[in-house]
Amino acid sequence: MKKIVLLVIFIIGVNIGTTEIAEAKKTYQKEDVGRYALYHKMEALTSIPWYYLGAIDQYERSIRRAQKDLPEEEGLIGIYYSPIQWVGPLNPNLDDTNASTISLFGGVGLDGNNDGKADRNNDEDVLYTFAHYLQAYGFDEENIKIGLWDHYHRDKTVDIIMGIAKVYREYQTLSLYERAFPVPIRANYSFRNTWGDRRGFGGLRIHEGTDIFADYGVPVRATTYGIVEIAGWNRFGGWRVGIRDLNNVYHYYAHLKGFEKGIGKGSVVKPGQTIGYVGSSGYGPPGTAGKFPPHLHYGMYRDNGYNEWSFDPYPYLKAWERQDRNKK
Repeated sequence: MKKIVLLVIFIIGVNIGTTEIAEAKKTYQKEDVGRYALYHKMEALTSIPWYYLGAIDQYERSIRRAQKDLPEEEGLIGIYYSPIQWVGPLNPNLDDTNASTISLFGGVGLDGNNDGKADRNNDEDVLYTFAHYLQAYGFDEENIKIGLWDHYHRDKTVDIIMGIAKVYREYQTLSLYERAFPVPIRANYSFRNTWGDRRGFGGLRIHEGTDIFADYGVPVRATTYGIVEIAGWNRFGGWRVGIRDLNNVYHYYAHLKGFEKGIGKGSVVKPGQTIGYVGSSGYGPPGTAGKFPPHLHYGMYRDNGYNEWSFDPYPYLKAWERQDRNKK
């Protein structure tokens, strides 16, 4: 529980003292060093590139946060195997650590650190087990995607993991915690909490985001490190961009005037990078604009491995605004 609290403190940036934030940052940077070393060790043993292993681990860590029925990880690695998966469905001993009997009963557990035990609670054993599984498919991107699909049986999960891997490969680090407010602090803008308000266009529905009103053409910036999942037209959101961050949260930027050059599906972005410009597009076929004042609709959606739902972005926006003002 302490780890979760520290993660929330650092990533959300709630109104606490700088000492607590600094301590949280140190904790996660220390854990990042340990994870990074484990990923590279397993890359050396299995030839599976470290950024794929890191992406799988990070995805599973985010799923543990989103699914209430999964236990919190006790070590550095977030990859989860149930006792039955690990030791085999017919194994009478759910705590079995003998690799031979585990294999006999059809379990997946392996000994990754040569200590004579295949321990489900050992970081190296768990990471090695997954890496060894991927070895059977190959070492290039397409074969790793096939292996991931056979494990998760969900196209979206495969895409999310490959996106995280692309970000890790780009920056060659795990410590990517910076955040940014979606419009420049110097711009003339205003916003309030509009999440959950009623909307009528296209049928009665709730407003799944916060509207930030600003002038036409004000730069719209990525709030996190992530990968662009979609960039194009939506009859509700007009010209919009969707970015998936490393915590498996989807950030939705809508009603844009246009996109920044080079921004498209598959683009890797970082906090503060311009991705588009404030406009008033949407509520109609491609090109429709001017049906409402210019503003950025900003939404956030969480994925739990099965489905996705929106949640209130307002507290995050206030924290990022305060952070950017303090920097200035």
